[in-house]
Amino acid sequence: MGGTHEREKPWDTDDIDKWKIDEFKPEDNTGGTFAEESSFATLFPKYREFYLKESWPLITRALEKQGVACTLDLVEGSMSVKTTRKTFDPAAILKARDLIKLLARSVPSPQAVKILDDGVACDIIKIRNLVRNKERFVKRRQRILGPNGTTLKALELLTGCYILVQGNTVAAMGPYKGLKEVRRVVVDCMANVHPIYHIKELMIKRELAKDPELAEQNWERFLPNFKKRTLSKRRVPHVVTDKTKKVYTPFPPPAEKSKVDLQIESGEYFLSKQAKERKEKEARQERLRDKMEEKRKSREDQFRPPEEDSKAKKEKKQKKRKEKAEDVDVEMDG
Repeated sequence: MGGTHEREKPWDTDDIDKWKIDEFKPEDNTGGTFAEESSFATLFPKYREFYLKESWPLITRALEKQGVACTLDLVEGSMSVKTTRKTFDPAAILKARDLIKLLARSVPSPQAVKILDDGVACDIIKIRNLVRNKERFVKRRQRILGPNGTTLKALELLTGCYILVQGNTVAAMGPYKGLKEVRRVVVDCMANVHPIYHIKELMIKRELAKDPELAEQNWERFLPNFKKRTLSKRRVPHVVTDKTKKVYTPFPPPAEKSKVDLQIESGEYFLSKQAKERKEKEARQERLRDKMEEKRKSREDQFRPPEEDSKAKKEKKQKKRKEKAEDVDVEMDG
């Protein structure tokens, strides 16, 4: 057929972006309304009640565009979302579920609403069970923030994610690749690996990605290798117990006797109340007498003349004898 119309471009041309995800529109839903209703609910803390109450109209308008209904129950302290007959996107209810999760974790409403966009996902990382000690947990959580929030800002710029450290969780929003990096940094930080090492690595990767020649190559040779530093001298304990002399016994050591057991052995447990009080009074008086005796001795010691050394005494006696002998010799000579 002789025609002048242009031929359609084949699929394998360079003009088509094969990785682009097109927006899901109502006309794309050929199946019609959903057969069943799906719903999700989550609880929120008491201190979020006032903020959620004020920002709920904004959340409602954002979810209405997706055809999802939402309710805020201030009595039970919960938020819930559910599909309606106007819902056309099957993934909308999952996005709405993530939205109420982020709102419960203190993410601001204008930021949390962005989760409804395509290409934006969220990850809520639970960090409290990663560290047992409370003080150590607080210090390592502070490392994620850094001085004046600089470490957190650097992570947000390098990963392209929004990060919020709140309580026992870290909430992150952004692309899937960035969320993966954020989780790795946070989990390693709780395992005592400072975020600065990951920040250096991410900065190098960011510069390497700009070079088209290195895009398809392995980057391992460019990345820094931080090895664990071992101490040159092992710490020696103050008291070293020699375990070679001890004979191995499979039985555990006997338990220490309690206060009641000691009282039973001494017979104090079976004494009457008056007898116990009398015994305690006598013990107090005895301790008081001992203290008074010590004070009396210390006072007497102050007035006691210092004792001369026995060697000095002998030398003194010998000197006196020598002087007497010399005097006698002088008299005889005279």
